[in-house]
Amino acid sequence: MFTGIIERVEKVSKVEKEGSNLRLRISSTLTPELKVDQSIAHNGVCLTVEVLHMDSYEVVAVEETLKKTNLGSLQSGDPVNIERCMKLNDRLDGHIVQGHVDSTAEVTSVEEKEGSWIYQFKLAEPSKLIVEKGSICINGVSLTAFDVSDTAFSVTIIPYTYEHTNFKSLKSGDQVNLEFDIIGKYVQRLQS
Repeated sequence: MFTGIIERVEKVSKVEKEGSNLRLRISSTLTPELKVDQSIAHNGVCLTVEVLHMDSYEVVAVEETLKKTNLGSLQSGDPVNIERCMKLNDRLDGHIVQGHVDSTAEVTSVEEKEGSWIYQFKLAEPSKLIVEKGSICINGVSLTAFDVSDTAFSVTIIPYTYEHTNFKSLKSGDQVNLEFDIIGKYVQRLQS
């Protein structure tokens, strides 16, 4: 489980195809604190640490993950939002995030607003799981959605989030990972 509060923006140092999977090597200042088999969210995708190096670690994204996320488009040097799993007894500053990406969306516009930024997104497929002023996780970042329709929505990014996530590198046409609110997913499942 995660909170959607990004700890670091780290860099992809190596991308290697392994059959239908993708091995990612991430250069990270967190490496000395990590252990093999630990879960870490990468742009909101929960992946397991498999190999530790002095200043980097390796994870593998399987074919199913690559089909549903933007991880397959990562290249060496790309920034990645990193969050380690939450600890019990810590505050839940964002919202409950599982690290299980539901879909992707395309950035359709970025508008600077004198101290904040409005990002608009077009959904890859229509969804009723995003609600006005509800939680949405974008590339692992816990945010509040507004101007919601079945095919699009917007979020506002504050300066801190802009500076401490990979939002500052996003532009129109880029794909992002989405995780819908878990409570909404359970409600939808119970109604079907």
